[in-house]
Amino acid sequence: MAQVSEVLEFEEYVRTRQDALLRSARRLVPDPVDAQDLLQTALARTYRRWDGIADKSLADAYLRRVMINTRTEWWRARKLEEVPTEQLPEASVEDGTEQRADRALLVDVMSVLAPKQRSVVVLRHWEQMSTEETAAALGMSAGTVKSTLHRALARLREELESRALEARGVERAESRRVVRREGPDQERGRHRCAA
Repeated sequence: MAQVSEVLEFEEYVRTRQDALLRSARRLVPDPVDAQDLLQTALARTYRRWDGIADKSLADAYLRRVMINTRTEWWRARKLEEVPTEQLPEASVEDGTEQRADRALLVDVMSVLAPKQRSVVVLRHWEQMSTEETAAALGMSAGTVKSTLHRALARLREELESRALEARGVERAESRRVVRREGPDQERGRHRCAA
């Protein structure tokens, strides 16, 4: 009978926390399908250990830790399959609003971080967990969380600045092409008028 009550308790937990947990998964992996897979895998792993979680108020922290560990496993497995390319794929913007574009850029830029750095940034800034809560969730010291966060934010700033410079360079190159195309034509036009 205890087994049935544990199942019902877990089902109720999932029903009430599913949306928040899916948002956490989306912050860890940018692709919506991968986020669903990540959450489902984490839920399955958590269900097997559900009776071992004595304080159910810590279930969110436990599940987030499982998601982070699962994402790290996936990252390591995919890292072996990845092939570097010259160009990054273009980030898609679902509805065209500036907020969604900024979020898509940030998620894309977060891909330059190592899994540990990404996990710290997600928990501290998106999940708004304290340094101590983040340290407990990731099994590291508060000092390690702070230094990892500092390095991760510096890396994100570096990447954003680099992309901004690249974008400005492309804009300048485009404007030079336009000027070059217009320049000779306008010159010829002036000579014809003078003749």
